[in-house]
Amino acid sequence: MTSRADVRPELLRWACDRARLDPVDLAARFPQLAAWDRGERKPTFKQLEKFAKATRTPLGYLFLPEPPEERLPIPDFRRVSGEVARPSPDLLDTIYAMQRRQAWLREELADCQAGPLDFVGAASLTDDPEDVGREMRRTVGVGEGWAAAVRTWQEAVSHLRRAIESLGVMAVINGVVGNNTHRKLDVEEFRGFALCDAYAPLIFVNGADAKSAQMFTLAHELAHIWLGPDGEGLSGFDFLSPGGGKVEAFCDRAAAEFLVPERELRAHWGEVRHEPQPFEALARLFKVSPIVAARRAMDLRLVDRETFFTFYREYVAQERRSRKGAGGGNFYNNQNTRVGELFASHVIFAAMEGRIGFKEAYDLTGLRGGAFQEYARRLGVDFP
Repeated sequence: MTSRADVRPELLRWACDRARLDPVDLAARFPQLAAWDRGERKPTFKQLEKFAKATRTPLGYLFLPEPPEERLPIPDFRRVSGEVARPSPDLLDTIYAMQRRQAWLREELADCQAGPLDFVGAASLTDDPEDVGREMRRTVGVGEGWAAAVRTWQEAVSHLRRAIESLGVMAVINGVVGNNTHRKLDVEEFRGFALCDAYAPLIFVNGADAKSAQMFTLAHELAHIWLGPDGEGLSGFDFLSPGGGKVEAFCDRAAAEFLVPERELRAHWGEVRHEPQPFEALARLFKVSPIVAARRAMDLRLVDRETFFTFYREYVAQERRSRKGAGGGNFYNNQNTRVGELFASHVIFAAMEGRIGFKEAYDLTGLRGGAFQEYARRLGVDFP
């Protein structure tokens, strides 16, 4: 006789809601789901294992007496109205994975007697955010007109991410959980987050977002690092007004000055103000979203609020009609953003020197066997 799992129906419902899956699709995969929900039947242990995998739920959770209350492990600065929505398994798994990377790298750097990074926590909310944005720009090493000299938004994002990593900040851009293309991250849920640490700071950008939006998120999350532990948290914004109070407002203003310096914008305004699409022209110059360019122009009183909000409503409506999913790209090139050369290099050398096992290296990077070695070779590391 097949043994069956004694699982409460409310746990099954909780797992379905938590996974944000279409109930119709889930019912098609598990024909007995309705009977389980009514308590008329019990799933077999094998069926329950498949259900847990499908809903991305730890199997042990389904045997609890009541649904657990899952909380974000970091502060939440997202724009919200009313109660904060339950975090998705994709978001939680992404944060946990990044926290594991950060903890490992911090210990690795401590063993190497590396010193703390002096820019982490160098700013406070009492500082002028524009001054902080200029200091960030100086520290990162991007000069005047750098974005205009870059051909595409993709190249600009790559250039900025590498510059940030050269400071010792892990800068991860990924639109899926690890390398699982079936688990796409939701831009509506979050755009990025920052994990502050004096030795191994990390910023994560939702790669499912548009490249122009990724530029702003990179700079915004870097401002969180400048604020230190008080700036650690999850961001979700639409460039209109931040939902995380003073912290998000500060980081928005610092990021705006970092990407679209006031002096440069005023110098170019006379050239573009009479064009049919002045904000798109600015966006091409600074490699940011037209929304960011327009908001910056309004904040500097180059256009009035009515002009900005008219453009904002039209642009958002157009963007929603034309939005497409993120592309795939080359697997190994994707690892430069999903893992990052900074973190990957430390893991690779630790594995080669025998300080960690290859299984741990695979788990940390999300790469297995031949893929791990091939990516190492592409970073210039040859295995014996």
